[in-house]
Amino acid sequence: MYRLRYQQKYFPFIIILPSIILMVTLTFFPIIYNFYLSFFQKHAFLDTKKFIFFSNYSYLLKNAEFWTSFKNGLIYSISTIVLQIILGLLCALILNEKVKGRNFFRGALLFPYLIPTVVVVILWKWLLNSSYGLVNYILDLLHITSNPIVWFSRENIMFTLIMVSVWQFFPFVLITVMARLQTIPEDLYNAARTDGAPAISRFLHITLPQLKNVLFTVILLRTIWMFTKFDIVWLLAGKESVGKYVQTLPVYTFRKTFAYLEAGIGAALSVVMLIILFTGAVVYLRVLVRNEEN
Repeated sequence: MYRLRYQQKYFPFIIILPSIILMVTLTFFPIIYNFYLSFFQKHAFLDTKKFIFFSNYSYLLKNAEFWTSFKNGLIYSISTIVLQIILGLLCALILNEKVKGRNFFRGALLFPYLIPTVVVVILWKWLLNSSYGLVNYILDLLHITSNPIVWFSRENIMFTLIMVSVWQFFPFVLITVMARLQTIPEDLYNAARTDGAPAISRFLHITLPQLKNVLFTVILLRTIWMFTKFDIVWLLAGKESVGKYVQTLPVYTFRKTFAYLEAGIGAALSVVMLIILFTGAVVYLRVLVRNEEN
């Protein structure tokens, strides 16, 4: 009897033990080791390192390239998040109505999110080519521009990166918001229509409050993902030429670690990004909880 109670008590822990071991091995150990490595002057490949305490962090605070990358990351992430939310919310509201062909458009608008980033970059590099790109051809055909726009120039590369990123990632917002819209009781809208409330009032007083929690979560997730986005920035802008004008912290970390082989500084950069995101998430969640309490 005692053995049976013992097995019932500890059996759930035994079941989840492999998952705990896997999480510790693949998540917590790399984070802890990265913290440890950030206090060393370490070569990326050679087994040589020297303890230098906070020197890597002080180097970053005095480094102009770090602050430029941080600024680029803020511009990129904030711009793409705002545009993704606006475009995703607008499309979700339209496709939630009984419009003709909405099932087709629902599937078509999910397409950018389903294709690999490298394919997205190749596609848009062809479409935005200044010599034979389809976008410049259409703009010229409509007499919007007289000269071809060099989309990948120093002046336009950030705008191009933001535009392509919004096109690829806004379907995530669309899916999430549309899923919540379909759970809002129709009785709320019927009652508002009976009282003579116009469409804008129904949106402000029914739809938006119902979407508040979903939008808070979407903004938090998109902030984490866009601030740490590496692949599309690296593939679209490259490491040379105009790439330096849109270099974000993840790209700067990659270059420091694998181009300059300074693994210690790369680890310190990773820690800095973790602290920035963790601090932002805590503040954001506190605001969310406070709003919920109010």
